[in-house]
Amino acid sequence: MVREIVHDVLFLKQKSTKADKNDMQIVTDLKDTLKANHDRCVGMAANMIGYNKRIIIFTAGIMDIVMINPVIVKKAQPYETEEGCLSLTGVRKTKRWEKITVEYQDTDFNKKRGEFTGFVAQIIQHECDHLEGIII
Repeated sequence: MVREIVHDVLFLKQKSTKADKNDMQIVTDLKDTLKANHDRCVGMAANMIGYNKRIIIFTAGIMDIVMINPVIVKKAQPYETEEGCLSLTGVRKTKRWEKITVEYQDTDFNKKRGEFTGFVAQIIQHECDHLEGIII
């Protein structure tokens, strides 16, 4: 189901809790909501649609990828950039890393480890910040 985008900063600042198999409806809602906003959005965290769970989705090329309980375990090559967010107005300066390694679970709850670079890495970092209650 397409969900409304949350703009409540107090909610967005809360740290998300671990997701489990009972949270699969959130995955469906994230997919539907990202699809409905593809013209202005490349990634979302569950808290952006009202769920305080550690789930993100992002666009990588022509496909959307879901990460459940993602953790960035390695970062390399820092740089500064500006980012916007559907949940907030305007853009903000932030530090990002060109290369990251992420451990996460896929939608079947299989453990995964992936290396990401460039813009996709930036999107993942932004969405993982949401999970930690960091607003960028």
